[in-house]
Amino acid sequence: MIKTIVKRDGREAEFDVVKISNAIYKAAEALGGTDHSMADELAEQVVDYVENCLGVERPGVEQLQDAVEKVLVDNGHTRTAKEFILYRAQRSRVREMNTELMKVYEDLTFKSAKDNNVKRENANIDGDTAMGTMLRYGSEGAKRFYDMFILDPHHSAAHRNGDIHIHDLDFLTLTTTCCQIDLLKLFKNGFSTGHGFLREPNDIASYSALACIAIQSNQNDQHGGQSIPNFDFCMAPGVAKTYKKKFISNLSSALAMLSGDENAKDTAKQIVSDIKSEQKIEPTLAGSAEYGEILLKKLEEKMSNESAKRAVKFIVENSVKETDRATYQAMEALIHNLNTMHSRAGAQIPFSSLNYGTDTSEEGRMVMKNLLLAEEAGLGNGETPIFPIHIFKVKEGINFNKEDINYDLFKLACRVSAKRLFPNFSFLDAPFNLQYYKEGHPETEATYMGCRTRVVANRYDKSREITYG
Repeated sequence: MIKTIVKRDGREAEFDVVKISNAIYKAAEALGGTDHSMADELAEQVVDYVENCLGVERPGVEQLQDAVEKVLVDNGHTRTAKEFILYRAQRSRVREMNTELMKVYEDLTFKSAKDNNVKRENANIDGDTAMGTMLRYGSEGAKRFYDMFILDPHHSAAHRNGDIHIHDLDFLTLTTTCCQIDLLKLFKNGFSTGHGFLREPNDIASYSALACIAIQSNQNDQHGGQSIPNFDFCMAPGVAKTYKKKFISNLSSALAMLSGDENAKDTAKQIVSDIKSEQKIEPTLAGSAEYGEILLKKLEEKMSNESAKRAVKFIVENSVKETDRATYQAMEALIHNLNTMHSRAGAQIPFSSLNYGTDTSEEGRMVMKNLLLAEEAGLGNGETPIFPIHIFKVKEGINFNKEDINYDLFKLACRVSAKRLFPNFSFLDAPFNLQYYKEGHPETEATYMGCRTRVVANRYDKSREITYG
């Protein structure tokens, strides 16, 4: 008489014929069967077969399952037997995967990254840190789950055999992979990270800082990388705001020094406000000469002509110089931040990419020049920054030929690339990219992720063949 069975791991357990009956009933139930008494009767036959035909008093689990299949077939329940076999195979697969997963966890726990390929799967994650190892635990568990319960078995087998590769399998059902962020849209009126609302930035330093925060925040919510497709256009308003601030500050200093105005700061603001109201213009990098002539007339009301000329020269030159310096510091901070700020539970830094090269405004040009110079300078000890990945967009009529306005920036980009490997170059005149290009519409300029992924085509709506968003 069977009293105990031997489990797969060698342990003994009390024999319970009801478990055999339930297994048979579940197989029949999957085919629409409802006769529990038949399942009980067949279970008794299984016990009789094991005891009397096999002569086994302490059967193993596999022996009992073999006996169930034989009894079902012998009694004409072929379809139920097939369902039981499928169930058995699935359970075996789950056990095997659980065993494999525990082995993977063991290696993750006790082996260093240099001895473990799984820990080195993502070069942007330090697999030897606590958070890096924890991410790998979750990643490997998720992969096993999708393999067992989500993927089509044919696709799963092809992936395991190396016939295909399902990239980022661990995030299959959780999120999209990469994003091209339009900071112009994001910064307008401010944005929320989910942990607080950030106001619209007001100078280039804030633009740079919020660009990093936007990249970091999105990286925490999404797998893959984060790309800015229009970095030069996005940062240019920050430079414009900074120049205006510097201009008013230097105007205030000039008034205090040359006219003795005790309320120079308020006077400076009032003069700029009056000129905007009367002439509809504001201080800008490109319009400094025109603005200087208007300002000269205003200052002549408060000081001599000679002093007014000296003041205008001082204000414009210092405002340009200070804005340029502030822009360099902002780009330097951006590069340092994107190589140090944490994302994804602190296990990695954001996988970031910046596309630029086609903004011909003075502000956009200042951004690109200083971004390239900051990249050329590198990090501490002369290290080459890993991130952000730079992509310089090359276009005839903008920066490719000697007569093009941004040709100097193209040459600088080539110099920096020779030293730091970045930027990479995207040729907008290549037929593959040119088919989408519309002059004056930066959103139609084909841009890339750091992994070279390019998304712009839209088979269903040609009017939305753009990169932003």
